[in-house]
Amino acid sequence: MSETREAAFWESANNRDVLCGLCPHRCHIATNKAGICGARANKGGRLVALGYGQVSSLALDPIEKKPLYMFHPGKKILSVGGFGCNLKCPFCQNFEISTRTPWDNAITRDVAAKQTARRHPNVTPDEIATIATHYVSDGNIGLAYTYNEPLIGFEFLFDCATAVRDAGLENVIVTNGYINRAPLENLLPLIGAMNIDLKGFTNSFYEKLGGKLEPVMETIAVSSKQCHIEVTTLVIPEENEDDIEEIAKWLSSIDPEIPLHISRFFPRYLYSDKKPTPRATMYKLADIAKRYLSNVFLGNI
Repeated sequence: MSETREAAFWESANNRDVLCGLCPHRCHIATNKAGICGARANKGGRLVALGYGQVSSLALDPIEKKPLYMFHPGKKILSVGGFGCNLKCPFCQNFEISTRTPWDNAITRDVAAKQTARRHPNVTPDEIATIATHYVSDGNIGLAYTYNEPLIGFEFLFDCATAVRDAGLENVIVTNGYINRAPLENLLPLIGAMNIDLKGFTNSFYEKLGGKLEPVMETIAVSSKQCHIEVTTLVIPEENEDDIEEIAKWLSSIDPEIPLHISRFFPRYLYSDKKPTPRATMYKLADIAKRYLSNVFLGNI
C-alpha cells in the first residue's frame, strides 16, 4: 500500500525529479530517493506517500498526556503514531520512531537478507476509525495523531481524520507545526484541537534542528483561528530558556487564553550527557509566562 499511494502537494521538475510542497523544506527529490522526512519518495517521476498506513504505536491515553489540558479534560483519546520527522532535534523524546522512516522500512522490505527484520503493520483509515469507535465506551473522544511527526504522513492523516469525523469523533494533532500553509488549511476543517511544539523563538535555535522559526509561528497563528490549540516548549538548559518570555508575549498577541505548556527537559537521544532542567528554572519561567498568558502549565516536574 505505502509504495503506491500518490502523495498530495507536489509538482514535476526536470529529469523526472519532483518538488514536494508539503513542508517548508520544499525538497527537490530525484528518482528512487526520499525527502528529508523519509516519508515521501520519488517513484518513477511521481511523489508517493511511503508511510501510508504504517503504524508504529497505538494506545488509549488520557487527553492530558498530549498535552491538552483544556480540550475535553478528563477524557481519553486513541493515539496513533507512524515513522519519521521533518526536523532533527538532538533532544527528541521519541527518537526510536522519529529517526526510523518509512523510507528505511521500504528499503528493509526490498532486501532479501533482512527477511527477519520487523514488519510494521499497515492499517486502513476505516479500520482506525472503527478501533476509535470501539473505545468510546472507555471514555475515548476520537483519534490523536502523535508520537512521531504526523503531518509528514499528510495523506493518511487526512483520510483517517475524514473517517473519524464521519464517525462523530474528534481529531487531534500533536505536531512540530512544520508545514506549508496550503496543506495546513486543507486539513484544519477536520481538526478539533492541536498541540504545537514551539521549540524556541530564534532562527538560530531552529537552524540546529534543521528548520526555521517563521513557518511554525504561521502554523500557530493560522490554526488558532480554526481550532483549539495549545503550545508546548521543552526548556533546554542554556539553549532556549531565555526564549520563554518572548514566546509568551507573542502568544498573548494572538490570544492570551492560549495554553502554554512549559516542559522540563531530561537527558535523551543525542543530549544524553546534559543535565535535566532545574526545577527552580521551571518555576521561574512559569511565573514570567504568567505575566502575559492566562493558562500556563508545567510539565514533567
